[in-house]
Amino acid sequence: MKNFIVTFSLMLSCSLIMAENIYIDGEVESRCSIVQDTAGRYGNPSANVLTTVPASGGQVPIIRFDYSLANAYYASISTPVSFSSSPSLSDSTVFTGAIAVTQTSSSDMSGYQAASTTPASNTRQYSLTHAGTTWFSATSVATHGGGNSTPFPSGSYRSIVLASCIAQ
Repeated sequence: MKNFIVTFSLMLSCSLIMAENIYIDGEVESRCSIVQDTAGRYGNPSANVLTTVPASGGQVPIIRFDYSLANAYYASISTPVSFSSSPSLSDSTVFTGAIAVTQTSSSDMSGYQAASTTPASNTRQYSLTHAGTTWFSATSVATHGGGNSTPFPSGSYRSIVLASCIAQ
């Protein structure tokens, strides 16, 4: 009888064992933000060219990166390689562009341009080694028809500068 009670107690205790998942949740907010400081605009200095150069009626877009951690992010900025919207084009369009540091919140950031890399032909990447703010310009020139000088048809044109904070 004693064995029966011990066995029954063990069986009962085994069947009462339960498991429960206990979650630990958390939220992480980026410590790098991107703001369009100045909107870009294409000027049309000749029939087959659209450019952001101010002397040709354009406006160079300015992108501001605000980041609160040093050595935590890369700024990656890509100039356009196509239009995101445009009238129907009968010929090819060649895009060229350049990214440059235009202003920084600290003189410690003065070497950002020289230390930048180009992981793709239209992309420049900057290691954000000091916390603060950095402003970048992104020029863009679109030439329609290559050597044929084919005029752009009338209408609205839009392209996109892609700016990203990438965790190191």
